Amino acid sequence: MKTFSDSRSRVRRYALITAAIVLVLLAGVGVYGLLTGPTPPAARPSATTSPSVAPSASASLSPTAAKPPAVKGSRDPDVFARNLATTVFTWDTGSGLFPLDYSASILAVGDPTGMEQAGLASDVAAYLPSREQWVELRKHATRQSLTITRTYVPEAWGEAVSQAAPGQLPSGATAITIQGTRHRNGEWDGRPVSEDLPVSFTVFIACPPKAGSCYVLRLSQLNNPLT
Repeated sequence: MKTFSDSRSRVRRYALITAAIVLVLLAGVGVYGLLTGPTPPAARPSATTSPSVAPSASASLSPTAAKPPAVKGSRDPDVFARNLATTVFTWDTGSGLFPLDYSASILAVGDPTGMEQAGLASDVAAYLPSREQWVELRKHATRQSLTITRTYVPEAWGEAVSQAAPGQLPSGATAITIQGTRHRNGEWDGRPVSEDLPVSFTVFIACPPKAGSCYVLRLSQLNNPLT
């Protein structure tokens, strides 16, 4: 004879199973964009700059003699990932440049096929202050840099590669998770101030065997890396 208690137990069991499935699905979000390609621009939330068009470095630079740091190329995945991460986090509001100028340096070493450029532009915009924030930070001469403490290929990447269909990932594709400390320095009421915060993130790159250098595909959300 079925009881009310039995029914409640079944309901709880089904709820737990459903929750577990949802968690598994969410765990795959980190590489979903890379494995399926960029989301159409119309479906993306608006950002500081529209990710639907990847601006060229020459077209985006502000009218100033200053130039944003460039990503130093390398055929070594770990070295390139470190160079990329350092460039993403290095900026100075007193340089006369704007966030779009710094993002152009990252897009310059993006997917040469253009398939991931829209998604990468959106990723980079999330790492940089908005133009309005930049104007406020400039009043305090704010600048930023990164100290890297650890890099590694996450186990989740191996699982993603094993589940990818043939040809779904570009040749030499890999993911490298980076841990480090973000440094911000500036001035407040004429006095120097600083802030150090731990950060972690994953860069998705490709290093084709015959290419002169690796290139970047996508960036994970900040502090939401693959592990």
